[in-house]
Amino acid sequence: MRTFDQVYVTATGACLPGTPVDNEAIDRFIAPLDRTSASMKRRILADNGIRTRHYAIDEEGRTLMSAAAMAAAAARDCLGSARAGAAPDFDGVSLLCTASSGGDLVLPGLANMVQGELGAPPLTTASFHGVCAASMTALHHAALAVEHGEHAHALVIAAELPSRLFKRSRFAPVGYRTDFDAHFLRWMLSDGAGALRLSDRPDNVIGGGQSGVPALRLHWVHQRSFSGDYPVCMQLGTHADPSQGWLDYPSFSDADAAGALLLRQNIRLLPQLFDLAIHEYVRLVEQQWVHSDQVDHFLCHYSSQRFAPVVADCLDRARLTIPAERWYSNLAWRGNTGCASILIMLHDFLRERSVQPGDKVLLFVPESGRFTVAFALLEVVDPQPVDSRRASTDDAHPVGRVASQAELTRPAPDAEVDARADADALPPPPHDAAAIADPVLAQLLRDLAAVWHDYRSQFWRTPLVRRIVERRFVQDDYLRWMACWIPQVREGSLWMREAVANLSPRFATIATTIERHAGEEQFDFRILFDDYRLAGGRVDDIDRLRRNAGGEALNAYLHARAARTDALGLLGSIYVIEGTGNRIVPALLPLIRAQLALPAGALRFLHYHGENDVRHLQRWLDAVAATIAIDAVYTHDIVHTARETAQLYLMQMTAIE
Repeated sequence: MRTFDQVYVTATGACLPGTPVDNEAIDRFIAPLDRTSASMKRRILADNGIRTRHYAIDEEGRTLMSAAAMAAAAARDCLGSARAGAAPDFDGVSLLCTASSGGDLVLPGLANMVQGELGAPPLTTASFHGVCAASMTALHHAALAVEHGEHAHALVIAAELPSRLFKRSRFAPVGYRTDFDAHFLRWMLSDGAGALRLSDRPDNVIGGGQSGVPALRLHWVHQRSFSGDYPVCMQLGTHADPSQGWLDYPSFSDADAAGALLLRQNIRLLPQLFDLAIHEYVRLVEQQWVHSDQVDHFLCHYSSQRFAPVVADCLDRARLTIPAERWYSNLAWRGNTGCASILIMLHDFLRERSVQPGDKVLLFVPESGRFTVAFALLEVVDPQPVDSRRASTDDAHPVGRVASQAELTRPAPDAEVDARADADALPPPPHDAAAIADPVLAQLLRDLAAVWHDYRSQFWRTPLVRRIVERRFVQDDYLRWMACWIPQVREGSLWMREAVANLSPRFATIATTIERHAGEEQFDFRILFDDYRLAGGRVDDIDRLRRNAGGEALNAYLHARAARTDALGLLGSIYVIEGTGNRIVPALLPLIRAQLALPAGALRFLHYHGENDVRHLQRWLDAVAATIAIDAVYTHDIVHTARETAQLYLMQMTAIE
């Protein structure tokens, strides 16, 4: 990643079609499907915190404003022409980059359609297709072009029109009760477009020539996709058989009837996105690209208000807290407009918040399509302090008013309790915020987070896990995995007790903690063996099971370390092993269940491992904190041992045949 020296945001614009639609009026546009729709709607709206949104369709489902038309309107707002249909001033703008999860046509690209809608002069165009982070990719492309002198000014526009997918007539032909994953997004997404102009100098002010709103210097854009790690989380174009896309059906009507053209969100997988996103942020902090204490304004695009405290808590746990008063979100009154959200948010922010020269603005966009995260850092460069707050002209559309963090995250009075436990819980990081008062411990946790981030990514790309993700996982795969894993789990309490026996008296308290942990886990292998046998495992004597080469290497390493005096570096091994059960296994479990017709109870260990390792990891943190309090020299050994254990664990997974 590199910094930009001469790239500035010098204008922004937005288009929110129609009048704001509140939660009572939403049914007139996105009609309920059946008797369960009302309860789903209440639950989803209570979680997402959206009070108003905009639709580019009317109550009959007719499109009133195309995605290209919204993008053109945002461009006019950005470049200074408020009159609908008028060509904006393209003086100097020679590059047009657009982003969307779906324009009006399959082809040509949205950028070309927007150029035509605007009647713009000849331009260089680029259309970016994706989900929420597509606008950040478009921003990055345009910034590189400006920085390298290819263009003096560039226009970046994102437009989304998902309401066309959600109207009742779209669901009627399906002919079956719509599943929750397809129902979920109907109450989440809405329409809109955002735009910004990039320039190689900060001569012009933001907002199409409106004075008093500062320009921003763009320091850097960071986008990273983890699509090679996780399965698809949000998609449109397939359904029961992921290998069959909508174009593979005999006809478009067949694809529609099968539900392949419904937009779906795998909400059970969604919490994993925030886990990896925060670890990616920790990586940026560790590499000195950003410092939380220097972030003056944090614009975070989360799809639901329920994720705001999740993000905040994850930052707190890594001692990277960004105070709540520095957060800004317009989700409550603009709705979730996909990849347009971050551009509309920046546009609103610059008109509602008071900023000072030198203020740093951090943009954060997590994308759930197949897991991508994007960040951008900007700095206010206007020479004069600015306060350009505008009074709201509509109480239901509170432009000029930023809801407090407590207000945004407070459940609605009629909120229902979501009983879908596997859909709610973010895999807890292997540490607790309340325990991180010591800066040495906090740094250790950040170092371990970097180890975990790399390990997690590689684990999801091991051959066995790829078969699970790609739905090629069969019963023999499960049995081979268990046959290698059982003897490894059997050794867990043995090497821990060996390490305890070699601890000096000054570590007696830690010895007691580890001994308790070993005692709880000493019979885990029996549960795993019972699962193996119930699933059809043919070996009836547990002593006949053998570790694979990777498992042998891991076992030898752990016992060799445990034989040393005061081998407290093994706390790093526990971090990796327990973290795997707590943070990866719960995401794999639903995928395994969906593919294998196993008897009831054949997955007890995987279920138990995910639930109980939360408590185990808290105990781990207590032991680590106590170790550092006695002698901080062990921090390096803990990180080093965690890294080596991670590599050996990956070897064990890769060697499963």
